[in-house]
Amino acid sequence: MLSPPAMCRLFALHAGSRPVRATFWLLDAPDSLADQSRREPDGAGIGTFDADGGPRVAKQPLAAWEDHAFAREARDLKSTTFLAHVRYASTGAHTLVNTHPFEQDGRLFAHNGAFGDLERLDQRLIELGAADLVFGQTDSERLFALITAETRRAGGAIGEGITAAIKWVAAELPVFSLNIIVTTATDLWALRYPAAHELYILERDPAAAPAPAAPLDARSNRIHSRSTELAYNPHVLLATEPMDHSPAWRPMTSGELVHVDQSLTVTATHPFPDAPAHPLTLADLEPHAAASQKP
Repeated sequence: MLSPPAMCRLFALHAGSRPVRATFWLLDAPDSLADQSRREPDGAGIGTFDADGGPRVAKQPLAAWEDHAFAREARDLKSTTFLAHVRYASTGAHTLVNTHPFEQDGRLFAHNGAFGDLERLDQRLIELGAADLVFGQTDSERLFALITAETRRAGGAIGEGITAAIKWVAAELPVFSLNIIVTTATDLWALRYPAAHELYILERDPAAAPAPAAPLDARSNRIHSRSTELAYNPHVLLATEPMDHSPAWRPMTSGELVHVDQSLTVTATHPFPDAPAHPLTLADLEPHAAASQKP
């Protein structure tokens, strides 16, 4: 279950219509401090929603030799949806503004992957009147801005906005990976595209399990989430890798877009059946970006 500490880590949890408590640790790694000092990530953050549906983000840019108290500290949070991200930068400096999750129009977003020709994307954002949504240097924040712009053009239909934005990027830009998660207080969307990085989903209903109910205890070697309340409530998890021993984890397929609504109904569509028009490989990326994308 514990995988090598390379590339970004994504984790999302949808608990349904009732807010629940979950305790998070980021950088919950078993390896030594000496090893960690040579491969520390470039940022960590957790996104939640308050009782009124407003987004809340706690994040910190982390680089080698910095104080990691933020990331190692357990955080007891309450929300209907949660989004956690540990960043290994492919573009952008190690600053707060470049750290995931990002917030736009009351939605939260995190990305694992890389793509190129950001100048072309910047021009597209200017054309759509969305350039002011970008405050940092990352490809991720620009991708989110494009999704936000297309969602606005679709009258607030987030699934349509994601589809339009990804189709444009896949047709116009060189792409390595566009794995993304978007959350609101009531809904969650996750995309795996193309097949460069895996993304897993687990639908968990404690009432249907043959064994006695157990607390949620989902962990990788960078993200750990625990919730006693979710021992008794159904929920849906999305993650870069399976985070417990449940056989119910399944890998999303390339081009699959998953939507989880407030009732925890999971709808999977495949709006991206084809590969990007200009696919990238690790060998095409500059060395630092390639290092951040190694599985």
